[in-house]
Amino acid sequence: MKLFSIILLLFLSFNALAQKPGEILATANGQNYTAVDLAPEVRQEFENLPKMIANVRQSLLEQQINEILFEAEAAAQKITVEKLIEREIRAKIAAPTEAQIKAVYEANRAAVDSKTLEEIRPQIVAFLKREPEQAAYNSYLSNLKVKYKAALGKDVNAANLTGFETLATAAGQQISTRSYDAKNKIALAEIEAEVYERTRAALEQIVYSELLIAEAKTQNIGAGDLIEREITSKLKDYSDEERLPLENALREKLFRKYNAKFTIKEIAPVVQNISTDDDPTQGKTTAPVTVVMFTDFQCPACAGVHPVLKRVLAEYADKVRFVVRDFPLVQIHENAFQSAIAAGAANAQGKFYEYTEVLYKNQNALDAVSLKKYAADLGLNVKQFEADLANPKIADEIRKDIEDGKRYGLSGTPTVFVNGARVRQLSPEGFRRAVDRALKK
Repeated sequence: MKLFSIILLLFLSFNALAQKPGEILATANGQNYTAVDLAPEVRQEFENLPKMIANVRQSLLEQQINEILFEAEAAAQKITVEKLIEREIRAKIAAPTEAQIKAVYEANRAAVDSKTLEEIRPQIVAFLKREPEQAAYNSYLSNLKVKYKAALGKDVNAANLTGFETLATAAGQQISTRSYDAKNKIALAEIEAEVYERTRAALEQIVYSELLIAEAKTQNIGAGDLIEREITSKLKDYSDEERLPLENALREKLFRKYNAKFTIKEIAPVVQNISTDDDPTQGKTTAPVTVVMFTDFQCPACAGVHPVLKRVLAEYADKVRFVVRDFPLVQIHENAFQSAIAAGAANAQGKFYEYTEVLYKNQNALDAVSLKKYAADLGLNVKQFEADLANPKIADEIRKDIEDGKRYGLSGTPTVFVNGARVRQLSPEGFRRAVDRALKK
């Protein structure tokens, strides 16, 4: 989700691979695999890529128009886009009534375990405000389109577009095919890589499952017995971190024995020059691998991925440097920007990582009072912390991270880059593969 729209790229998945329907995508043990062998949802995505890409291109154009409109209005009012959204959209949304809050709590009591109303009140309030905020956003955007005379030009999906075709105009600015491609080429390239990753993963699982059966048959045992012997019997704590390496070892063993080959057209990772700026860093600057995580401290997914990533990186010791950059999703996380400022204030006192651990664990309480309490609990100089909360340089640094993130094609958080290549599988094995690939180059 980019800064200006909470819907873009949630539904954008794929670009067209240069392979024809019915073409062989993999072979193993004398058998061919095509799109017909894929699960229905994967096959549908794979075979409907041209239509999906057309929708993607249109959505990216609309996103580009919206950005121009918000930036023009923010400039006219001499404020930031964040403040414009807060003043013209969020501030005009009435707070939910106590009756509404209690009704949601009662309706979902079975799903919140033993948590009290006060413990989950912030989540309920955010939920109740989400729909009216989106409606207000759409209404305000419609007014901006009229005010700044937004208009579409040449069809963004027309054939044989030249670099100078006008795709749209807004606030006196033209969006040419050249400027459109320059802005969106990374996003489109990443989408193309995504279809490869998803389809390849699906193919590998299909082949692996069938080779398990074939191998078990040669040993006169069931596939379940083979898994028990090679994986389950070797587990001690039954964690994913323990299980996945064993499963991968068996998978690779079977792929070699049965000559598995994947002929689906491979899409090389898009490698960008991801700046580490002067952001908080762990590890040696001379490390051969640099991992950059763009995060939002109010993002539940970030709170889940962060410890997984850190555990994996610890396995590589001095071979990896870890850098954290900010990408607060201000439209959906009202405390994200201020939390990033607070993390910056903690960084000024050398406690960035300790402080952010607290933020991730307390995402339901990221108000101003709580942010100061966490600083005190960590033994920070509270007066200095409060002074740094008002330091415009820290806020400017966060905005710079946001702008850099948009240039790198970020659509949400967490987004992780390893030596400039985005990691799509945010899992222990996904991170290990990315680091290992970088170390081999």
